Amino acid sequence: MIRRQFLRQSTLATGSLLWSSSLLAAVGQPEVTKLTLLHTNDVHSRIDPFPMDGSRNQGQGGAARRAAMIAAVRNVEPNVLLVDAGDIFQGTPYFNFFKGELEMQLMSDMGYDAGTIGNHDFDAGIEGLARQMPHANFPLLIANYDFRNTPMEELVSVYKVFTRDDIRIGVFGLGIELTGLVPDKLYGETRYLDPVLEGNRIAKHLVHEEKCNLVICLSHLGYRYKENKVSDQVLADRSENIDIIIGGHTHTFMDRPETRNNQVGKPVIINQVGWAGLILGRLDIYLEKNKRNHCVTCSNLQVS
Repeated sequence: MIRRQFLRQSTLATGSLLWSSSLLAAVGQPEVTKLTLLHTNDVHSRIDPFPMDGSRNQGQGGAARRAAMIAAVRNVEPNVLLVDAGDIFQGTPYFNFFKGELEMQLMSDMGYDAGTIGNHDFDAGIEGLARQMPHANFPLLIANYDFRNTPMEELVSVYKVFTRDDIRIGVFGLGIELTGLVPDKLYGETRYLDPVLEGNRIAKHLVHEEKCNLVICLSHLGYRYKENKVSDQVLADRSENIDIIIGGHTHTFMDRPETRNNQVGKPVIINQVGWAGLILGRLDIYLEKNKRNHCVTCSNLQVS
């Protein structure tokens, strides 16, 4: 059974509420395209639902239910993009036995369009991550990990541009600093680059060179921190051309997406859906063709 995680639908917009209302009113007109963005993060090898053991999450989650929900959305929505914000691996015996092969195969079967790399995706070493890439028929996108001289050098992309009904959507990934979080031997010669600098560089390229109407960052930086550390909030505040940040790492169940103004005063939307595949994130984005105007409604779905 699919239950709404958010009983009240929230609306966020790039511009005034009056402007976004006028765009929503134009839905169905030829100049407006609806994109349905489905997303997960920190699934952590949760293939089966949680066991019926009296715990808080008993009976919830599971890859089969998530696959059914994704298929149900695709049956009614013509323009769907499905993405993941990292930490695909680690957390159940499935990873201990299969080292990520099953997770990649299931995501491929579900039709994921892209993902990024989390710190736990190095838990079988960078060689182990590279061995699982042939089982993924979707790209892992990462802009701030320099993989030169590692087994992952030719296996990832910085970004990818998707087209849905003449709308160009640029997607790229950003990862958390690995030093102190992941043992050195597991990530080898991987070099961490400043995520704000790289994020702004890639987003600018996507807007001005690739002519994208929408720019989405798959972030495994974490939603926010008390200490001085780069987070999704910091990235949003210091960005210029990023429209949506799909977050991970901190396992944050957000009551509703957050909107923050970037360094030029334009809104950036942040959403994250906890962990373990308990929630399937859903943002419905209404875009005006040939422009970067858009508004967003959120109706995240509980997997149960």
